[in-house]
Amino acid sequence: MTEPTRPPLWATIIATSFGAGFSPLAPGTMGTLTAIPMAWAVAKAGPWAFLAATLVITVIGTLAADTFQKAHGTDDDQRIVVDEVAGYFVTLLLVPHTGVHLALAFVLFRLFDIWKPWPVRFIDRTVDGGWGVMADDLAAGGYAALCLLALDYFGVVARLTALVS
Repeated sequence: MTEPTRPPLWATIIATSFGAGFSPLAPGTMGTLTAIPMAWAVAKAGPWAFLAATLVITVIGTLAADTFQKAHGTDDDQRIVVDEVAGYFVTLLLVPHTGVHLALAFVLFRLFDIWKPWPVRFIDRTVDGGWGVMADDLAAGGYAALCLLALDYFGVVARLTALVS
């Protein structure tokens, strides 16, 4: 790899999700936690705004991750957590954005991001650059989205909502 340099501030802020990636404990989980209030706020603007935000986070996040890791001379630096933000947003694409959905999305996304079932692990190991950083989390978010959609469809979310209301 190349000699480490300091990445531009914009890339550091975005790649680390406002510094969450610098957490010494579970930076990926901390990055996902930063996505919850972002998703809640964007969801208020409607489903098309949520889709647009997911795409913007993915594109800008890919550029920031690539810039950050090139500056540091690393591959998939643990401080880069914008991929968790994008994956969490993908998890929520198919469902309403209630508090229970947001909480279940967090749990499901973290599960699939850590577990990395096929092809998530394959993507993680074979795709390089900023896109490689993002792609496995987007795939994990896809798995989590399908599970969350099933939980919603079969009434599990409604039952959980009734329990907490």
